[in-house]
Amino acid sequence: MKPRQQRLALALGGVAVLGLAVFFVLQAFQQNLVFFFTPSQISRGEAPVGRSFRIGGMVEAGSHRREANGLGHRFVVTDAVQRVEVQYAGLLPDLFKEGKGVVAQGRLQADGRFAADEVLAKHDENYMPPEAARALEQARAPLGAKER
Repeated sequence: MKPRQQRLALALGGVAVLGLAVFFVLQAFQQNLVFFFTPSQISRGEAPVGRSFRIGGMVEAGSHRREANGLGHRFVVTDAVQRVEVQYAGLLPDLFKEGKGVVAQGRLQADGRFAADEVLAKHDENYMPPEAARALEQARAPLGAKER
């Protein structure tokens, strides 16, 4: 092999290794990327079915039900326009209450219910998760307000 061919093979090998490294970094980034959707976006079909994402809004008053086994919970998350039923198995945060802000991470089921793996509640009465606050603000804005 001539020196010129050796340099070309070395350069091509370096590009291949760099491309493989970028591929693995992007794969890891894709797996850890979690999107946020509002109940209105879910009802419009913008949220992926079977893929992990976050939903946020207010826990609808009177919607929280505890299942017979004591660990299962069902409640409705609403953005004042649409509502999504959430089911969760586990201990809820101490600050979880009806009528308060919540963010849940999980997967949308084919039947339209959201199976949460994790539920986060606000930490004081003045705090609202930024995504949930923005979602509520957008949901309350009259239609066409975005066009102004």
